Amino acid sequence: MLKPSAQIRRNSEFNSITCISEITYAKVYALIGPAFTIALLAAIESLLSAVVADGMTGGKHRSNMELVANGIANIASPLFGGIPATGAIARTVTNIRSGGKTPVAGITHSFVLLLIMIFFGQYAGMIPLCVLACILVVVSYNMFEWREFKAQLKMPKSDVIVLLSTFFLTILFDLTIAIEIGMIMSAFLFMNRMANVTNIGIITREFDETGEADDTGESSSQPKDIPEGVIIYEVNGPFFFGAASKFKETLRTVDKKSRVLILRLRNVPAIDATGLATIEDIFDECRKNNSTLILSGIHAQPLFAAEKAGLIQKIGDENVCGSIDDALNRARELIDR
Repeated sequence: MLKPSAQIRRNSEFNSITCISEITYAKVYALIGPAFTIALLAAIESLLSAVVADGMTGGKHRSNMELVANGIANIASPLFGGIPATGAIARTVTNIRSGGKTPVAGITHSFVLLLIMIFFGQYAGMIPLCVLACILVVVSYNMFEWREFKAQLKMPKSDVIVLLSTFFLTILFDLTIAIEIGMIMSAFLFMNRMANVTNIGIITREFDETGEADDTGESSSQPKDIPEGVIIYEVNGPFFFGAASKFKETLRTVDKKSRVLILRLRNVPAIDATGLATIEDIFDECRKNNSTLILSGIHAQPLFAAEKAGLIQKIGDENVCGSIDDALNRARELIDR
């Protein structure tokens, strides 16, 4: 028969095993969403606090180290019954306004809070809420740099809309909702801007390597002759889903009876799956019309993505040229056959 101490230890081990075994797929499925949401918001608020601190002190934070430290803290905190921790803008600004500009200030702040909780917790609970509210109002006023806010209103209208939306959502609801909606609006704004800066041009007669054009829209210096039956498209900017529809629209306006279509990608720094699918559609259309697609001046990222997707193998290595001269020579070979 087991001794009482041994029995207690055995029951404790059994309870620990039972708690671990209670982790089920249903619980993980229910908690995975809130967990990622809290982690994302914690990361955003911590980095935002760091950016605010940099603007006030003139320093430069290390984003990766900030996120690693935040992650370690939030892994250790639940082991002691704690809640997720983040960098707080209010405390950060108050700390800097009081003269604290080094990590020692944060350590001292944590140590003082620990002492208050251990020795003066009951007295801290007696502080009237109206006093705490007044403190928060003063801190908020010191944080609100109205001159900077007024200057931001002179920015582009789209940026002002994001700023005002985030501002009023923070006041009416809370910072979490404001950050989520602000990030979504900023993402759509970024995609719209990238689509607008991506241009698709067509060259049908003569052009130069520098791309300098004369008054007629054609290149004038060091002209390169384009053989009859060859059409050149030049894409400038990221070739992603926002620009794919613009490219297809431009393609519809041109005569499709060309024997060779050269797609010049020298100014395309990046491409996504939709861009690759668009090029593949162009290749299929060219094959139906008994014409050939040639890629010219493709960069590293688009080339790697195209190879991984099998597009280069489909088009043929001989039809992927490093320069426009090589592409034109390849076009002449195809026409002379």
